Amino acid sequence: MRTLTQQLTQYAAYHRDRRNIATHFIGIPMIVLALAVLLSRPAFSFGALPLALSPAWVLFAAATVYYLVLDVPLGVMMAVVSILCVACGQWLAAQTTLTWLASGIGLFVIGWVFQFIGHVAYEHRKPAFVDDVIGLLIGPLFVLAEALFGFGWRPALREAIEEQVGATRINADRAAAHR
Repeated sequence: MRTLTQQLTQYAAYHRDRRNIATHFIGIPMIVLALAVLLSRPAFSFGALPLALSPAWVLFAAATVYYLVLDVPLGVMMAVVSILCVACGQWLAAQTTLTWLASGIGLFVIGWVFQFIGHVAYEHRKPAFVDDVIGLLIGPLFVLAEALFGFGWRPALREAIEEQVGATRINADRAAAHR
């Protein structure tokens, strides 16, 4: 299994234009929330469990285990984000069917529009998951890590990533001209 640094580096190679990363700060959370919403139905209660078990809980729990294996502190932060997403998803799933579907599908579609705008208009490169489906799982982790890097979190990790793929830039075309 690849390390956290290897996973983030591979994903970052597809995301060097800051404008593309900015679209991911909008699109990926929308997609993650959409999955929490859409997978919060059906939900099943099991005896003493304090909450209803849904496909959303199963998916987010499995993803959290993977994130914890990659890196405990980042995995814990992703667990908090996941709990908030699934709680919101459960609330929306408890609304009318129209509200549940409209919010889930709307978030999903708009989130992917942001993703593809970032890749087509700014990065000029296909999304990472096209070459490696694990990119779908690493995307949310990348967004959280990038946000944390902005606060000075784990500079050695950021430097290790940038050593391999270079610093982020405003214009991918201009950076390509310097190669």
